[in-house]
Amino acid sequence: MFNIKKTLTIAAGVAGALAFGGAHASADTTDYVVQSGDTLNKISAKYNVSVDKIAAQNNISNVNWIVTGQHLSFATDDTTSTQAASTTSSTDNTASTSTQTASTTTAATSSTTTSSSETAALNALIARESSGNVNATNGQYYGLGQLSAQARSIYGGNTADYNDQLNAIKAYIAARYGTAVNALAHSNSTGWY
Repeated sequence: MFNIKKTLTIAAGVAGALAFGGAHASADTTDYVVQSGDTLNKISAKYNVSVDKIAAQNNISNVNWIVTGQHLSFATDDTTSTQAASTTSSTDNTASTSTQTASTTTAATSSTTTSSSETAALNALIARESSGNVNATNGQYYGLGQLSAQARSIYGGNTADYNDQLNAIKAYIAARYGTAVNALAHSNSTGWY
């Protein structure tokens, strides 16, 4: 949900950090599509992220099994520091900047956690429903999200294109459950979503 106060706090924090200097840590999220021949070890080495971290953020229970075309999303830590244009600042400005930078870091971490949770939940649903196979069928259900013909007529996903089906799943989940985390919770309790 959009929160104007939080948005203004984040904007003020970023502006303060750039204007007055200060170090901050941010997490970059990498979205990766598995290519033929990829392993989690190769991907983790390429992006300098542990296999366990990638597996945890994508709800992968067997680290030796990933599928070509599967979308992986994982956070990589990137620490940067900004320098002030002027080295002179008052104690009040420094304290204000530290508080604003801390607020920005907290908000960024919260946003990344939410995004990672959503991505992990979505990937868990795809793995459960189709194992990442765009051509998977189960009676009337088809594709990554095993959507019915009626759901596909509303949300799309009728082609064998991964992104088309992914967008259809996201639209279906947003309309029915609001978030992928909610859809996964429903699926865990009922066996379907």
